[in-house]
Amino acid sequence: MKLQMHSIHFDADHKLIDFIQKKADKLDTFYDRIIDGEVFLRLDKNEKNENKIVEIKMNVPGKTLFAKQQSDSFEAAADEAVEALRRQIKKFKEKVVLANQ
Repeated sequence: MKLQMHSIHFDADHKLIDFIQKKADKLDTFYDRIIDGEVFLRLDKNEKNENKIVEIKMNVPGKTLFAKQQSDSFEAAADEAVEALRRQIKKFKEKVVLANQ
């Protein structure tokens, strides 16, 4: 799946980008008609440890799915965001299957 990565106000290293790409690629196993996606990586300016924000936007035919997660590491936030998208994709796929019956 084609993902555009955007790191806001910092440069993300290749290991992080590859990690997120691998996680997102697993979503293809749940729904093979995902068109593309965008990932936004942000650092929040608060004093808490949980200042890493990952937003993922996925385009599927007829709909855009979105997940935003905040955690103390980009990897943890990406894991949670991909899991949220997995649930959304499964719901969306069930609706599509029901509509086509």
